[in-house]
Amino acid sequence: MPYSSQMVAKPYFIAAIALFFAQILFGLLIGLQYILGDFFFPVFPFNVVRMVHTNLLIIWLLFGFMGAAYFLVPEEAEKELHNPKLAIILFWVFLITSILTLLGYLLTSYATLAKITGNRFFPTMGREFLEQPTLIKIGILGVALGFVYNIGMTILQGRKTVVNLVLLSGLVGLVVLFLFAFYNPTNLVLDKYYWWWVIHLWVEGVWELIMAAILAFVLIKITGVDREVIEKWLYVIVAVALITGIIGTGHHYYWIGTPEYWQWWGSIFSALEPFPFFIMTIFAFNMVNRRRRQHPNKAATLWALGTAVMCFLGAGVWGFLHTLAPINYYVHGTQFTAAHAHLAFYGAYVMIVLTIISYAMPILRGRVANSNLSQVYEMWSFWLMTVSMVFIALFITAAGILQVYLQRISETPLPFMQVQEKIVLFYWLREITGVIFLIGLMVYIVSFFVNDSEKAVLNH
Repeated sequence: MPYSSQMVAKPYFIAAIALFFAQILFGLLIGLQYILGDFFFPVFPFNVVRMVHTNLLIIWLLFGFMGAAYFLVPEEAEKELHNPKLAIILFWVFLITSILTLLGYLLTSYATLAKITGNRFFPTMGREFLEQPTLIKIGILGVALGFVYNIGMTILQGRKTVVNLVLLSGLVGLVVLFLFAFYNPTNLVLDKYYWWWVIHLWVEGVWELIMAAILAFVLIKITGVDREVIEKWLYVIVAVALITGIIGTGHHYYWIGTPEYWQWWGSIFSALEPFPFFIMTIFAFNMVNRRRRQHPNKAATLWALGTAVMCFLGAGVWGFLHTLAPINYYVHGTQFTAAHAHLAFYGAYVMIVLTIISYAMPILRGRVANSNLSQVYEMWSFWLMTVSMVFIALFITAAGILQVYLQRISETPLPFMQVQEKIVLFYWLREITGVIFLIGLMVYIVSFFVNDSEKAVLNH
């Protein structure tokens, strides 16, 4: 490991995986509540469990992004991290703040939480994914600013590469767009209009820059392909992703009271959104095919290629299936949305974080790569999680098709709850595949503790 300050990434990665595990447990609990409505009620009501599940997703991915930045930026900048102590302080602040927030959701009513955190003085609570109390949002903003300062100063004082600058652009955009979490207008149309500036422009905007930068870094390391070649691909991917993603925000504006022209803008540019992911897939396979060396970390190579493919399927193909306004008219708010969300988040962001952890953690433990047996376990975890997530998306998509027909297209539309009873089989199948996904995650965790008689490849 060339720079000692890269070690600060290790606690971020460990926290990310621990919180990921917790997120999946709560996801399985939600899945059971879809089938058995009073399961664990009133201890864990559905709305609370769902809130914890989605908040955990955001929190652990942010831990993963931070760890990735702390690992790759010193190496790219050819300079030690500007302030490693600040990185550790921010880690503990963010972790403690996150845990307290989640405990607040679970141990008290949301109304009580709003009251004791002074939400009435500066109301920002009550919106999906942005349920955090105002005080916690301020804390998150403070952590994000300190993090971007640390990364930014390291880059400014060191070597500037395309990977570093694309990553920094994404991180700055993440912070700037989060400011709209503090804007909570009383007009519902305005509220939803600007709410998407955080939610959509994060996951279909600046997070894509972060993902692309991490993927480019890993491919540079494991393939040995000329940096100039990878950087040219990165420019194209980022440009197309931003153009389609920013204007593609319009596909969220179809039915919230905004002007009709958003149906055209949203449909056209949303239809183009799969292109950057398709380019990313070609890019990843092209780089691996042109590699100049066989890197011993075969598991990281598999994760990198899997990220590109699953990102294209989840964010690209499944996003396109229901993004055009005439189709979205029937499918919005149904299980179609859930299918796209699960496959897209897994393919784009879960897998890129697992990719950088797969590559970086052996190095942080003094190795180039884990032992062969360890990598076999890890590659099994890849296939268990990836295949089960594909089936989860397929089962929920089937549920969505049936739901749309019975509830919105049929000549005798059925009430919502009656439709839910008729598609419960798909919820059972989702729950079963969810358990397989959890097993895959456990195998991933175990892989880092597995060794065989053949020693891991040591760092020299």
